[in-house]
Amino acid sequence: MSNLDFSIVDDIVAKHNYDATAIISILQEIQEHYHYIPKEFFPRIAQHLGISQAKAYSVATFYENFSLEPKGKYVIRVCDGTACHVRKSIPILQRLKKELGLQEGQKTTDDLMFTVEIVSCLGACGLAPVLTVNDKVHPAMTPEKVVELIKSIKEEEANA
Repeated sequence: MSNLDFSIVDDIVAKHNYDATAIISILQEIQEHYHYIPKEFFPRIAQHLGISQAKAYSVATFYENFSLEPKGKYVIRVCDGTACHVRKSIPILQRLKKELGLQEGQKTTDDLMFTVEIVSCLGACGLAPVLTVNDKVHPAMTPEKVVELIKSIKEEEANA
């Protein structure tokens, strides 16, 4: 991947004084910048922190919040917990995938604009069915509201 800037890693690790105990914060900042943690960065992280690549990689794979796969600019999480499921979250998810042109098993659009994830609970059961876009809650969703939401995001992007 040619668009990786290793100086980002250098700057983030230096900001944390090359302290291996700050690895979670370091990984979070890298992910914040790229929306995931590129695997190519692990040798550099390990070298800077004086730990093995396996150790750095194991931290990144232990925590669910870290992603080693590229994510879209807009991460949409659809809740499929009990309250959302009984209020028809699956048709919402299906419509979302259709609107974004995601094939079976595909989570992220080819243009890296959208990533769709299913989560077991967003902690907003009273607002069910619910989804979030980059952690902003969208309550009482319907398949029709999904169409409008995606349309508004795409319009916002076009005007940015």
